[in-house]
Amino acid sequence: MARVRPKALLIDITRCVGCRECVAACLVAHGLPTDPDTVEKTSSKALTALSEHGDLYVRQLCRHCLEPSCVSVCPVQAFSKTPAGPVVYDASRCLGCRYCMQACPFGVPKYEWDKAVPAVVKCDFCADRQARGEQPACAEACPAEATIFGDRDELIAEAHRRIDEDPDTYHPHVYGESEIGGTSMLFLSPVPFEQLGFQELGDAALPELTARALERIPGIVSIGGALLAGIWWITNRREEVARAEAAERSGARQESSDDRA
Repeated sequence: MARVRPKALLIDITRCVGCRECVAACLVAHGLPTDPDTVEKTSSKALTALSEHGDLYVRQLCRHCLEPSCVSVCPVQAFSKTPAGPVVYDASRCLGCRYCMQACPFGVPKYEWDKAVPAVVKCDFCADRQARGEQPACAEACPAEATIFGDRDELIAEAHRRIDEDPDTYHPHVYGESEIGGTSMLFLSPVPFEQLGFQELGDAALPELTARALERIPGIVSIGGALLAGIWWITNRREEVARAEAAERSGARQESSDDRA
């Protein structure tokens, strides 16, 4: 069986025109009714956003770290890193502890505080589209090719080619190539990244963030009674998620029926 080559996005800030087509495409792909023109930052209702820095636009989205803190910190494996690159989330396993939110160095995971059965929400790198052989919706929609999709190693080579061929245009660094062990989102910029709000995180992965978050888990979690209670909770959580999803589908069908009437 052929080895899966990890995928990535190369986001070239010099090419972004601020059209928000990436935001609109993401909303459509994930069935979110938010108006793209109102999106100023990521939330449970908008998985990617554009922040303005003078005449430059910077995309905000999950970085899909090669060694993700959200995966290592989750006590029930609700998050997982796929071989192709996406960090995906299984709501049926989630305890709602939100340790992932504490551990993420980019502040990406958001919580659905307004729902009866809340889940954690973030960009999923269009894992379902990738599984069908399609590229992420944002990359497909970008008219300026400011966001392109491909094999991570090839995109890193392309990023360095652009820097080498046009050093007056690009700051000589590919953000995400090595930061915190590397990410699946790679950025090129005309100015130093700290001027655009990017954090200086170093090249090492962040196990210490995981350790700090895990220290907040009560000691009782380690005993057998708590383990059994956790299993019971997860089982009921799956049932709650299924009921909530069924209710949403039923409501959508009822609205459609009312519209036809």
